[in-house]
Amino acid sequence: MAAIGLGAFEDDARFRLLVSAITDYAIYLLEPDGTVASWNTGAERMKGYAADDVIGRHFSLFYSAEDRAAGLPQAALATALSEGTFTAEGLRQRRDGTRFPVHVTLHPIRDADGVHVGFAKITRDLTPQRRAEEALRESEQQFRLLVQGVVDYAIYLLDPTGRVVNWNAGAERIKGYSADEIVGRHFSLFYPQDDRLAGAPDRNLRRALDEGRYEEEGWRVRKDGSTFFAAVVIDPIHDSAGRHIGFGKVTRDITERRENQAQLEAARADLFQAQKMEAVGQLTGGMAHDFNNLLMVISSSLELLRRRLDPADAAAARLVENASRAAERGSSLTSRMLAFARRQDMQRRLVDPGTLVRGMAELLNHSVGPSVTVEMRLPLRLPSIIADPHQLESSILNLAVNARDAMPAGGTMVVSTEPRVLEAGNAHGLPAGTYVAMAVSDTGTGMDAQTLARAVDPFFTTKGVGKGSGLGLSMVHGFAEQLGGMLLLASSTGAGTTATILLPVAQDTRLGGKSPRGDHDAPAAANALKVLAVDDDYLVLMNVTTMLEDLGHEVIEAGSAADALAALADGKPIDLVITDHAMPKMTGAEMIAALREDHPAMPIILASGYADIPGGPPPGVVRLSKPFSQGALAAAISEALGKQARVEWR
Repeated sequence: MAAIGLGAFEDDARFRLLVSAITDYAIYLLEPDGTVASWNTGAERMKGYAADDVIGRHFSLFYSAEDRAAGLPQAALATALSEGTFTAEGLRQRRDGTRFPVHVTLHPIRDADGVHVGFAKITRDLTPQRRAEEALRESEQQFRLLVQGVVDYAIYLLDPTGRVVNWNAGAERIKGYSADEIVGRHFSLFYPQDDRLAGAPDRNLRRALDEGRYEEEGWRVRKDGSTFFAAVVIDPIHDSAGRHIGFGKVTRDITERRENQAQLEAARADLFQAQKMEAVGQLTGGMAHDFNNLLMVISSSLELLRRRLDPADAAAARLVENASRAAERGSSLTSRMLAFARRQDMQRRLVDPGTLVRGMAELLNHSVGPSVTVEMRLPLRLPSIIADPHQLESSILNLAVNARDAMPAGGTMVVSTEPRVLEAGNAHGLPAGTYVAMAVSDTGTGMDAQTLARAVDPFFTTKGVGKGSGLGLSMVHGFAEQLGGMLLLASSTGAGTTATILLPVAQDTRLGGKSPRGDHDAPAAANALKVLAVDDDYLVLMNVTTMLEDLGHEVIEAGSAADALAALADGKPIDLVITDHAMPKMTGAEMIAALREDHPAMPIILASGYADIPGGPPPGVVRLSKPFSQGALAAAISEALGKQARVEWR
């Protein structure tokens, strides 16, 4: 076998230096039979042989025994010679016996006459590339496992037209489709019908492509037809050349979060409403108290004036009567204001709600008129409640009048009572227990949601100017809450309204059933008393003094609690004290506590324009609500004297 002539290469020393300096490729020559004729630095580094160790040996040395036995080295030479080149990838063997992946190229070499004189062999170690490919495969596998393992998010790919390419476990859990059921189908399947008809799916893909991303929150449809509220992100996907190849889509079910947010916003609105109502209640209670003082002066003055009128002066009597009726209407208005503010004075007693409502049947029929049919649905027995029967009757009558006004063309009003058990954590926020529900339902016009939301707001009315104070439902609402219950309203436009007073069943049945004091004619005093009258409002004090003197009593006036205590300290003989509660610096209740230290048996009447007395009135003290008549004052004096033995002061 002729040796390869190297004269041409020896003439080009620079080329030899270049080949020898290459370290990333094994570049060497073979004789026609495959014997190694040259060896560069890259070959030494890659295969582990020095030039002296390998030149003159057959290149099959680099193949495994199995490949040599299969004739692969000879086949490579033959292919290169016959086809002009041989290219392949496979495993080769280093000097230390380890095997590594390679890319091999064999080119036949011919001299100027075309005679085959050997082969040029180039080998590239593919180990780094294979390691990178394996790392990429592992990374892709881990990513697939990661995406597939996510169950809280639907993560999947779409082709450029919007058809589903793959499907993760989260998508199956959220949307209800398995991969076999959905892959290949268009993603518009997840949109509600109205959105599909409006072209929303394709429009969203276009926006993602045009803007680089599309995000939205909206309703989507599951396989079973149910809907859920979703947060959606669509990202366009491009290959390394920048070509658009599809979309990445991530969907999250945020229905629960949305519901929680709605509940939080509702709670905030309720808190704001409660704070607003509390502020309005405080303002209303204060206004009512001041107004009651004014009414006290007006009504008592009219009562005293009536007693002094000439019976023959009918015109004057009529004017006084009209003014008295106006004062009574004002008193009724302040009563409603105080009921709304939950500060009205209540004469609480044990009440059988069934008997009370049954006894109102005739009154209700007369109040609503012949165009309204009244149906009473009352069980034979109901548990008792603690309430002020007069104010409960007034509340039910108020609801009945509202029902009548909602049926201008007539209709049916149903008055019903029933026991109702509320569990802990009920929707009304009331303590668990048994309640009595007293409902008035009508077949009238009903209320829309906006009107219903404001129905118990003070001074809100739909009856027009001069036809309602806007305090009716507010009064019932405040009355029920003051007794530990509430007013429930259910209504919709055209479907009528049901108003329900819910009051807790009485736990303590020992409360007496004595009726509250009525406004009867003032009796003459059996014994003239020396009365200490205390009020910071001079007009009120003057009229109280006049009424007491008209009853035959002697009055000592005090414009403050301090003046009253000073009068008592002077040792003046006093048989009874009547005091206002809401006074500056020292309230009536505080004054009573102070005077009790030296005068424990003193009969006392505590008058107030509202019932907001912390802890209630002191023990043994008679409560008198403003405005009061001379008859109510006389009855309170009799009650106070009955509670405390008369003390002679000397």
